Amino acid sequence: MNEKKERYEVILAGSGGQGLALAGIMLGEAAMLEGKVVVQTQSYGIASRGGLSLAEVIIDQEEIIYQQVQKPDIILALTEEALEKYAAWAEKGAPVFYDTTLAKARAGANLTGYPFTKMASDLGNTAAVNILALGALSAAGRMVKTESLASVIRKHFQGNAGELNLKALQRGVELIMRP
Repeated sequence: MNEKKERYEVILAGSGGQGLALAGIMLGEAAMLEGKVVVQTQSYGIASRGGLSLAEVIIDQEEIIYQQVQKPDIILALTEEALEKYAAWAEKGAPVFYDTTLAKARAGANLTGYPFTKMASDLGNTAAVNILALGALSAAGRMVKTESLASVIRKHFQGNAGELNLKALQRGVELIMRP
């Protein structure tokens, strides 16, 4: 997924409490900073923590008529349940990034696993898993510039939390960008 596109459809899936709705909002805000049109939706199970949680983001240059992802360009799955639900999209050509800390390793084209939760823990806070994974996703999908995401992070988080989340973003980007 190296070419830049006009439209991106993104799915962020995992468990309630992993910050996926916030990650979707922040991705959308970063795209708006770049003058793009954005729709962001979210859904989650009845349990606020532990149930399946989804955020969908559509980024386009033009008006967005249909506000749900139909053909995802990239998917993040942070739990086994989320990976089971979306792994089939990898066979259809959509890159699926998943968390090997919480989901079983899979082999196959377009399936890429990283220990996102462990890496966030190593940085000092597992709550930063959403930002770390978002950094990797945005670097791979080239939907928005890293600096746009960093600007949104600075807006949402101050002090130590801001610094930690900026480090998490950079660590996620480095996963993809390193040679």
